Amino acid sequence: MILTLTPNPSLDRTIELAGPLHRGEVQRATQASQHPGGKGVNIVRALTTSGIEALALLPGDSDDAVVRALSLESIPHLSLPIGAPLRSNVAITEPDGTTTKVNEPGPTLTEGQLADLLALTVEKSDGASWLVLAGSLPPGVPDNFYARVIEAVRGAYGAQAPRIAVDSSGAPLRECLRAAPDLLKPNGEELAELTGISTGPALEADPAAATAAANLLLRHGVGAVLATLGSKGAVLATSSGAWHGKSPAIKARSTVGAGDSALSGYLLATLRGDSPGACLQQAVAHGAAAASLPGTMVPSLAQTNPAAVIVTVQAPAEES
Repeated sequence: MILTLTPNPSLDRTIELAGPLHRGEVQRATQASQHPGGKGVNIVRALTTSGIEALALLPGDSDDAVVRALSLESIPHLSLPIGAPLRSNVAITEPDGTTTKVNEPGPTLTEGQLADLLALTVEKSDGASWLVLAGSLPPGVPDNFYARVIEAVRGAYGAQAPRIAVDSSGAPLRECLRAAPDLLKPNGEELAELTGISTGPALEADPAAATAAANLLLRHGVGAVLATLGSKGAVLATSSGAWHGKSPAIKARSTVGAGDSALSGYLLATLRGDSPGACLQQAVAHGAAAASLPGTMVPSLAQTNPAAVIVTVQAPAEES
């Protein structure tokens, strides 16, 4: 079973335009959709679509729009009441796949609510294969919250603790480095910010540079790095080597959730016991399939084509 924790879930509304976005003008949408979201929620949706047992943990009252939508879509979840509404996010997609997102900050959680969320995560981690800590943190939550979760889960279960992946950004992502997660899933911008190497667009355009940045994180104690590089695919760096995977060109419809789908594909492949290269193939195939779908739709395993993903060996990690 794969467990996800999403401290700042949302109701995600996606609006599709017939042409480019023009600031300050009135434009008509061709299509709109609305789904419960947040990185951990998206991952559980993608995994369960492919028949993998998964559970999303999140704050939220039972009558909140996000929690109701989770139930309506039969997404396995467990929520803790907080007495405040969860946030709503809007994504505007253009015909070429360009996506503009406006995300609300989310509700403020009390120290007691944070403690309850941490305790619930520790409890449900028993027997899980992976725990994924995903997304932004709500206002007022300490930047080291994910690091605290990692330490608490490992302290409770020791060698029996699940492998822990982190997919976040900014200070929460930097702070979790000291807890040495088993997997980090940054995009190009986050990888540049974490390492101080180049810029996000430059890393996305240069898999070798992205590999060098990922290897730097390995030397800081991270178990593995899956760096998604947009249309350039992804890089996987581990202690045993590094690889770049790229899919054939696709017609992108929406990049919303593509990174979450890539991580879902990687996790799914690890459960099968695939080699690192094959795990990367499935990650890239999932991400590409998601980008080719409208709105926040996620692909099933049957909709992906990992065999079409070309994997090349990159420079190995340097010894520390």
